[in-house]
Amino acid sequence: MRGAISSEAFLRLTGFSRLLLLIALVLGGCRELPADRLYALFLDEAPTAADWERALPRQVTVKGGRQHVSRLIPNIDEDTVHATTASCHHGGKFPDPLAVDLRAFYTESELFLRLSWPDPTEDRDIRGWSFDGERWFNGGNAEDGFGIAWDGGGRFAPFTCAVACHIEDFGVHGDNFHANNRMKLAAEEAALDLWNWKARRTGRFGFADDRTLSAKGMEGDVPGEIFQENSRARLAPERGLLPFAEGDAPIYDQDGQVVGETFLPPGTTAPGFLTEHPAGSRADVRAVGTWEDGRWTVILRRSLETDDPRDVRFVPGDKQGVAFGLAIMDNTLIEHYASVLSERLVLQAPGAAEREDREQ
Repeated sequence: MRGAISSEAFLRLTGFSRLLLLIALVLGGCRELPADRLYALFLDEAPTAADWERALPRQVTVKGGRQHVSRLIPNIDEDTVHATTASCHHGGKFPDPLAVDLRAFYTESELFLRLSWPDPTEDRDIRGWSFDGERWFNGGNAEDGFGIAWDGGGRFAPFTCAVACHIEDFGVHGDNFHANNRMKLAAEEAALDLWNWKARRTGRFGFADDRTLSAKGMEGDVPGEIFQENSRARLAPERGLLPFAEGDAPIYDQDGQVVGETFLPPGTTAPGFLTEHPAGSRADVRAVGTWEDGRWTVILRRSLETDDPRDVRFVPGDKQGVAFGLAIMDNTLIEHYASVLSERLVLQAPGAAEREDREQ
């Protein structure tokens, strides 16, 4: 087809012009644009803020989560709350779905992936402590975050988040329902590459936890726990006091100082968890996240290929791309929003559009 447009020229167009161009290409018979594709275009260097604004977005709808709002129904028992929560295993219809804006670029060596979604509250203070001048109190909060599961081996067709949603300990007793929802795979020999971003525990330190999801559940690419409760009770289990319970106190304050060694004024705070910086393959995914005007925006960065065979490979020019599923957590560690359709990331080879047009 004459008049082919390069990736660089496409990026220089305004958003409305890009939309008109894509419609013209489809109606003109140039090529069909699959509805389940997120396309990453090639750049010589890491994308700038202007590049992200001009990128072609893919809107991924996630459903079935628990929005961080005031309790909708007061004075209700926990079993009923659990049974009526719109999580992936209950299949409820509220709250409303979320639209997550995904955009992607890549260079010769790295993939850049941006996610942006609405969230009226910035929740980073998971199990944060506060000091009133005499005692420490724990707020019991969770944190915002997300997980991306990559089916790099093409084991599941079509792939959706549902393959990783497994119910354990299901039961009904009288009027009570109970179930523990664990992220794990039913297929014994299958595995997914999982990138887990947590607003406080990983976001503060500039990474997303690189993990593997299998029939055993979730585990870091490098074994070991890198998140520990900032709790004196954890250091003295013989006391019989659970971490964060009344009477417990943090080990370190917000500035990293040992609690009890210096005077602390009322209003002093402390993190609920301590993060050990990941090493090796667990540190492959870098992340920068910001919350502004009721919206999270997180940019991930990872090499196209790593030395870990469990990690997904991103191959420019592979028209099938890599299938992925997305989960969004809104101040929760349990009930999350999840994508329900098959999604794929395709790295458009440099000059591919022009070559395809000449062949038609």
